[in-house]
Amino acid sequence: MIKKILIVFCVVLFYQCKSSHIAEVKSEPMDLYLCIGQSNMAGRAAIEPIDQDTLSNVYLFTGNENMPWEKAANPFNKYSTVRKEMRMQRLSPSYGFAKAMHEAMPNKRIGLIINAKGGTSIEEWKPGDTLYNEAISQTKKALKTGGTLKGIIWHQGESNTSRYKKYMGQLTDLIEALRTDLNMPNIPFVAGQLSTDKPQRNNFNQMILELPAKVENTGVVTTENTSTIDSTHFDSASQRLLGKRYAEAMIKLLKN
Repeated sequence: MIKKILIVFCVVLFYQCKSSHIAEVKSEPMDLYLCIGQSNMAGRAAIEPIDQDTLSNVYLFTGNENMPWEKAANPFNKYSTVRKEMRMQRLSPSYGFAKAMHEAMPNKRIGLIINAKGGTSIEEWKPGDTLYNEAISQTKKALKTGGTLKGIIWHQGESNTSRYKKYMGQLTDLIEALRTDLNMPNIPFVAGQLSTDKPQRNNFNQMILELPAKVENTGVVTTENTSTIDSTHFDSASQRLLGKRYAEAMIKLLKN
């Protein structure tokens, strides 16, 4: 009898805590950010001890109807609906981005919708295809829980370096489609350069710098003073630095 009472008590306590967590997240609107792209956005760097904290006032969208948000902790791409296996999800710039955004606006509640997949080309993110559709779907689900979409960060291009001349047009089309389908015609959008470890990326990195002149309310983060673990994927320190740069660029756009 005592055992049954204890079981019932634990079950009740579990659901009270669960309800309390949901209420906490929904207590006030959040500033939402969509984070998409290929492997560097998914994260391939080691999650080091300093990255294992739970960020204050920062939440990840889980996609779970019963508990759509949880306190953000690495790996951030774990709830991507298109990701590769879980063991590949590690430290990404979204961590440093969220941390810097919180430090700049400590009273804001930040919600991240992260839906990246490694090894993908920009052609696979074409409006109407699976990766694009899933990003839109996850964002709309998150918006239904409350909050306002404030910006989008994008890191992709390693699969497109040899076709860099077509990239700006493709990226412009992607931004326009995202803004149209999310009904936010001027949502801030920040893209990133690639690692400079391979000379064949130089043309891409120069090209992407032209984005702000081509598309209104966009920014680009540079990759100088960064390093990689394999000539492609940024190491942990570089991912933190890139995340901070993404935040600085986003804040600048939000202020404008």
